[in-house]
Amino acid sequence: MNLSSWILFGFLAQFVFFMRFVVQWYASEKKKMTVVPVTFWYLSLVGTVMILIYSIYRRDVVFIVASLLNFLLYLRNLQIYYMSKDANIKSD
Repeated sequence: MNLSSWILFGFLAQFVFFMRFVVQWYASEKKKMTVVPVTFWYLSLVGTVMILIYSIYRRDVVFIVASLLNFLLYLRNLQIYYMSKDANIKSD
């Protein structure tokens, strides 16, 4: 495989990994609540920022793009978590 084939493979691999979070995010959107512990999202944010820093250092466009997209999804899930928590408090 040449270098551009490996880059395409890397994007595909990240897309497959990324899709598991899209599926989980969709389930959270549908229920309007997080279906995994909130700690998962905080650890995901910290891990993603660390990978992003490393990816920028390595100048690895595949991991930079994937990290940025994942970061947005993790933030959205935290927003859903806190919105559902606020809604539960208001309904009591």
